Amino acid sequence: MAQRRMFSKKITDTDTFLDMPLSSQALYFHLNMHADDDGFVSNSKTIKRMIGASDDDLKLLMAKQFIFTFDSGVVVIRDWKIHNYIRKDTYTPTIYGDEMDELHEGVNGSYTVRGRAVDGSSPQVRLGKDRLGKGSKENSSPSVDEPSSPPKKPVHKISRHAYGEYKNVLLSDKEMEKLQKEFPKDWQNRIERLSSYVASSGKHYKNFLATIRNWAKRDQRNNQPQGGGQSYGGVDF
Repeated sequence: MAQRRMFSKKITDTDTFLDMPLSSQALYFHLNMHADDDGFVSNSKTIKRMIGASDDDLKLLMAKQFIFTFDSGVVVIRDWKIHNYIRKDTYTPTIYGDEMDELHEGVNGSYTVRGRAVDGSSPQVRLGKDRLGKGSKENSSPSVDEPSSPPKKPVHKISRHAYGEYKNVLLSDKEMEKLQKEFPKDWQNRIERLSSYVASSGKHYKNFLATIRNWAKRDQRNNQPQGGGQSYGGVDF
């Protein structure tokens, strides 16, 4: 396993990261230092105790999605491959294959979690436990004397994942790939910008990618810097 670890300012210089307490930031750095070559850490609680961090520090990293947790207790650094490039001659694959199978690697190297998608109308997604519908009725066989109704065509729903600090920007995997290609330098800032606006205004958009694009066009018309933190309170898009 490679022994050197790097950190990208694309992650550690963001407002989302720097707004965290120093104890949470320190825990993030130590988790990165102890991660394997794919970004997995099996002893996050031990590391937390070792550096004197609190449970809240670990929970904050989870809430901000700097790390993802699994039922096995293993955690993974979301932006591990943005921070690090491991040479093939020193790379050792992770032993946590089951956890790796739950992840999807974006075009920029950032991990997202498979199977933790939410419907477009849901405001947020919870990691770790998939919620099952309550009170679902079992299908009963039709009576012999009653004609059976023709089967309904299955309706295909696009699965979307929740992004942003407030888990309210919903994007499918394809939409995320388009966003990262169109805005390779500041796509994360654009998500956080929209997430903050949705949380403060209470609005919900049918297509979040289209909203980000519209905001980018508006920025260009006004000659504003891309991905900035301008407030759009009271303006409908």
